[in-house]
Amino acid sequence: MKLLVDVRRFDPRSGAPSYEQQYEVEAEPTDRLLDVLLRIKSLQDASLSFRYSCAHGVCGSDAMRINGKERLACKTLVRDVAGTDEANGQGAVRVQIEPLRHLPVLRDLIVDQAEFFRRSLTVTPFLLPAATAAEKEILQAPQQQHQFEDATKCINCAACFSACPVLEKNPRFLGPAAIVQAARFVEDSRDWGLAPRLDALDTPDGIWGCENHFECTRVCPREIKVTKLINLMKRRVTKEREKRGETVHDSSQKGA
Repeated sequence: MKLLVDVRRFDPRSGAPSYEQQYEVEAEPTDRLLDVLLRIKSLQDASLSFRYSCAHGVCGSDAMRINGKERLACKTLVRDVAGTDEANGQGAVRVQIEPLRHLPVLRDLIVDQAEFFRRSLTVTPFLLPAATAAEKEILQAPQQQHQFEDATKCINCAACFSACPVLEKNPRFLGPAAIVQAARFVEDSRDWGLAPRLDALDTPDGIWGCENHFECTRVCPREIKVTKLINLMKRRVTKEREKRGETVHDSSQKGA
C-alpha cells in the first residue's frame, strides 16, 4: 500500500520554525511505524531524526505523537493508524507524526527529556529501606508486592507527560510520570514511604494539579492506571496531613 507520512520537522541550526514534510513510502498494514521511519531514513532522507533503541516497547525511546495521539512507534502498526482502505482518491493513506508536547524539541521527533527526568528526581524515585538492619533481607508478601506492581511497569517514555492537558495551562505541574514513580515507592512495604516525598507531592503543582482528565491513562503504552495512582497519592497525602494535624497544600481547597 502507498503510505503518505507527514512528519513535523525542525532543525535548530536553520533558525527557521518547524514545518511539515511529506514522504511517500510503500508499506504493509502489518509494518510498524518504526520500520516505516527507518525505511525513510535509510532510503529517502538520512537527516530525519528520531530516537529508538530496543524496538520492542520496553525502553520507551520512540514515543511520539502519531495522528494526534501519544504512541510508541515500535508498537504501532500501520493498520492501527492508517487502516487498509484507500483515502484521498489517490490510492494512499496518510499518517501524521509529531514530537511529544511540553518538552523542547532538539530536532525533528527528538525532544529534550532533561526536565521530564528532573521532575521525577524530586520525588526520590528509588528505594529508601525502612528496615533498621541494612544487612538483613527485607521479606515481602505477594500481596504487598501487588500494591505497587502496576507502577513498576513505567518505562519513562513521557507519553503521559505529553498527553496531559494540565501542562498546557500550568507548565509547573509535576506531571503524571513523576507521581507514578512516587507511588511505586510510597506503596512499597520495604520503603520508608510517604514521609520523604510528602513535600514534593503535596503542592498545588504536585498531586493537586491533576484534574482527572485520564489522558495519561489512555495513552500509556504499558496500560498503567496512571490517574488511579495519582488519586491514591492524594488520599495518602490527605491521610498523612490529618494524622499530623495539618492541612494539605491544595490551593483550590483554600479558595485560591
